[in-house]
Amino acid sequence: MKVSVILCTYNRAEMLAAALECIARQSPPLSGDWEIVVVNNNSTDRTSAVVEEIGRRYPGRFSYVFEGEQGLSHARNAGIRAARGEILVFVDDDVRVTPFWLARLSASLEDASYAGAGGRILPDWACQPPTWLTTDGRYSLAPFAIFDLGDGAGALNEPPMGANMAYRKSIFDRYGGFRTDLGRCGSGMLSNEDTEFGRRLLKAGERLRYEPEAVVYHPVTPERLCKRYLLNWWYGKGRSEIREHGPRLGARYFIGGVPLYLIRHLARWAACWLFSPSARRRFQYKLIVWGKLGEIAECYGAARLQAGAPGQEALS
Repeated sequence: MKVSVILCTYNRAEMLAAALECIARQSPPLSGDWEIVVVNNNSTDRTSAVVEEIGRRYPGRFSYVFEGEQGLSHARNAGIRAARGEILVFVDDDVRVTPFWLARLSASLEDASYAGAGGRILPDWACQPPTWLTTDGRYSLAPFAIFDLGDGAGALNEPPMGANMAYRKSIFDRYGGFRTDLGRCGSGMLSNEDTEFGRRLLKAGERLRYEPEAVVYHPVTPERLCKRYLLNWWYGKGRSEIREHGPRLGARYFIGGVPLYLIRHLARWAACWLFSPSARRRFQYKLIVWGKLGEIAECYGAARLQAGAPGQEALS
């Protein structure tokens, strides 16, 4: 077995059916030998029935894994253990892939000098973006898992995103799996498990490749185009950043386990949020404030946990 596509899912049975059908109809990778590993991460909906139904239409193409430990990283690590391929391709359960996506992404790793590869992730807008949302920059689209570095293929100097990435299976043997203290867990909004792994490889001197012709479309649904979702996403992102990197090196002064520089940053961005004359800018500043609040909350919770305070589960 040359290529394994690993798709992890949690309570998205309706979206899952469309995603699996789209992947199953792929033009095969260069080796022609491939499988789709579906990891059910403790779903309570019709997920298992959906996998069984589509498996009957494509005999021998699918394998099914149930992972009862909640969390996307647990599910991805279970998929890695179950996969038979030499190249492991990761994709989300709600995307729409283009016909030659798998062939293009896996072909990137025919060059043995590359440890992994990332493809293009473009937005699939379910409705018009609201006027208060800025969409003209890469990082403004981060909550929607968009990854677009343009048309040129070549070396990738930043980590790819989990909705469209591939690695050699041997790389996981060498560097370990995805960190289970990062990433989505049920309805939680932690992140960074995918990018942390890519950064781990780049720091170790491994080479990654960008393949713009390996395109997936990620849905941007109305429920994601609301202020509550975006604020929660950036709060979770702030927590994830501290959990992955810790406070800034050289931080000297702390209040309740929180570096003083984070409190200064919070005050600065809160002033921008409260006093900017532009409503659109005010919301962008508010997102930054929520990210800083997430960083502060993670620092405070970690300090309380380290001190052994009862009832504290900051790293849950």
